[in-house]
Amino acid sequence: MPRLHSGDLSVYPRDAMELFWHARNWKHYWGSRIEPFLGATVAEVGAGIGANTFRLSQTRRQWTCIEPDAALAARILALIEHGALGANCTVLVGGLAALPPNVRFDTVLYVDVLEHIEDDLAELTEAARRLNPKGHLVVLSPAHPWLFSPFDAANGHVRRYTAASLSALSPPGLEPRQFQYLDSVGLLASLANALVLRTARPTEAQIRFWDRILVPASRWVDRLTGFRVGKSVLGVWQAA
Repeated sequence: MPRLHSGDLSVYPRDAMELFWHARNWKHYWGSRIEPFLGATVAEVGAGIGANTFRLSQTRRQWTCIEPDAALAARILALIEHGALGANCTVLVGGLAALPPNVRFDTVLYVDVLEHIEDDLAELTEAARRLNPKGHLVVLSPAHPWLFSPFDAANGHVRRYTAASLSALSPPGLEPRQFQYLDSVGLLASLANALVLRTARPTEAQIRFWDRILVPASRWVDRLTGFRVGKSVLGVWQAA
């Protein structure tokens, strides 16, 4: 799997997108954590096949799906045309840098995307330029370099982050707001895969078990740990 440059997400494996489409509990969980930071206009960078858009955009927010892969963007457009996504959603083929310089958003969102981009700092710097005053930059990514596994390699991940390494990417003009870990119970499953199973692709049964059993447990345990443990890391910055 080739490494990606800033704004290039077109080689993201599509079977992985399909596999995680039905992880409803997980999407609802992290969606509830980022809800306070979603403004009236949202840019979802690397929107893929629209799985996260489908879960998050069911409001009056103006939601822009930014997707460099034309075939994937066409699938999101089909969801809009068939009414699965609302008329508040639009699709742009390309990256943030291709937008007119005056286009701004209240929120720029990266969900399991930044870890694919070679020059992550350049990407976040561009995202910062696209924020309205007091707007938020939100990143959700896999956590802990020591958990890097064949699954990461097979899915084009360049890296995994810690809360500290993600915070260190703070682009000019933005203030760090929140950095926390999610899915403490799922961390055990990731550790087992990294050290024992070493599979490049989880099965549907494994995904169902994680989403239906481990994620609900994590919602309770994460609170007990103060969001200091987990297999995913959530970072939020705010513009001045």
